[in-house]
Amino acid sequence: MPPPTASIEGAAVGLKNQETSVQDIVAELTWRGLIHQTTDEAQLQRRLNEHPTVVYAGFDPTADSLHVGHLVALTMLRRFQQAGHRPIALVGGATGMIGDPSGKSEERNLLSLAALEHNVAAMQNQMRAFLDFGNGPAGALLVNNYDWMRNFSYLDFLRDVGKNFPVNVMLAKDSVRSRLERSDSGLSFTEFSYMLLQAYDFVYLNRQHGCELQIGGSDQWGNITAGIDLARRLHAVQLYGITCPLLTKSDGSKMGKTESGALWLSPERTSPYRFYQYWINVDDADAGKCLRFFTDLSRGEIEALDAARAADPGKRESQRRLAEEITRLVHGEAGLAKARRASEILFGAEIASLSDAELAEIFADVPSQQLAREALAAGLNIVDAFVAAGLSKSKGEARRTITQGGGYVNNRRVASPDVALTPADLASETVLVLRSGKKSYALLRFGG
Repeated sequence: MPPPTASIEGAAVGLKNQETSVQDIVAELTWRGLIHQTTDEAQLQRRLNEHPTVVYAGFDPTADSLHVGHLVALTMLRRFQQAGHRPIALVGGATGMIGDPSGKSEERNLLSLAALEHNVAAMQNQMRAFLDFGNGPAGALLVNNYDWMRNFSYLDFLRDVGKNFPVNVMLAKDSVRSRLERSDSGLSFTEFSYMLLQAYDFVYLNRQHGCELQIGGSDQWGNITAGIDLARRLHAVQLYGITCPLLTKSDGSKMGKTESGALWLSPERTSPYRFYQYWINVDDADAGKCLRFFTDLSRGEIEALDAARAADPGKRESQRRLAEEITRLVHGEAGLAKARRASEILFGAEIASLSDAELAEIFADVPSQQLAREALAAGLNIVDAFVAAGLSKSKGEARRTITQGGGYVNNRRVASPDVALTPADLASETVLVLRSGKKSYALLRFGG
């Protein structure tokens, strides 16, 4: 199977109109807290103010989905496009074979060519939700660095690229030095070579597409400056770099980590409901930063939310707005509607027309019991159902709960303890959702 390739063509998607122009992109990124480091700051700002610029960010296909850690660089590309600049999203079919040592304590497992091909295609599709790949002057390009790296032989790469990299300079880079200084892990020649590949990407994109600016997380500073230095040595051209902060919480820990792992952008890996709930539950100390990083809300709107949060944090207005904006961006209006609907269910909205998988997401922490499908087909008394689900210790207790108006099926109040449940009462293919009082839920699952 040939290694992964990619087309630079993409489907156009709409971007929200912004009051941003090429004259104020640096100011826009600055007030949002999105600039960590820059090279030649004054010269770069003049360049961005005077001319539309081609800017790129790279994403290695280590999984078949982007995750929330990629969002900072991806939304930065989006902001550059909204400001009239041309973004390039690079998916690293070649660099993904190597593994970036930056910010890593140990070497990554190398992926097979088939896995890389699958991951590249999946990530490309996700990027189309963020960038407009139309044909205009600011139309985004989607490229794969395997398309040009596959033409190099090992000897050609050493001669044409490797000879321009002083080893002492490479050893001084934080991403390399930090690994070499560790006693519990070293650095293979494979990972040591990663910097050369990414540096050449910058040079190639400059020659082929006029790219002058690379952006990336703060852990990419060494790789970015290596590309700038290589372009100067090879072609005597001036390139630039901007790094953005890594996505961390106020306590310094990584944001986007959940009990079940990373917060993915793929709905198959992280459902829109779980994605939405993550942002609803963001700490007050992190809400303002996330609003600035990820939403298209204006400075005035965000500062008003900051003030409201300080005055009455219990309302969690900032978190609700953040969850809405970022879920809409990643999953579209349909995904946001589904996430809202799932959230409303937990607060008592009636349940209907959902799938087993969706109910499993919403009620992941709710106890469940399995019954034979025949029990429901024959008509299952609601009192027996409450006892079987564990919501009541006895039939007498279940009868009292229902008689007093505290029994619910799929969040609909049960009128009588004599009600018999049938397959028509299922909330999904196989599940009944029972509730006692305001918050005590249990599921009954009916197998074949």
